[in-house]
Amino acid sequence: MSILTHGLDQPFRAERPARISEARKAQLKRVALQAFALLSMASVLTALIALRTAIHVWHLHA
Repeated sequence: MSILTHGLDQPFRAERPARISEARKAQLKRVALQAFALLSMASVLTALIALRTAIHVWHLHA
């Protein structure tokens, strides 16, 4: 429903508290930490490849 035709005083959906179990929270936290670790390793690998490429190009022009 468009905001123009919907009353601003009425919520778009029924208000209900989000209840996530402790086990689900722990699982989501583990997944988030694993994703962060993977992205960190990927960024370090990318930096090493860029450094190696820069050194190689520098030696070619020297």
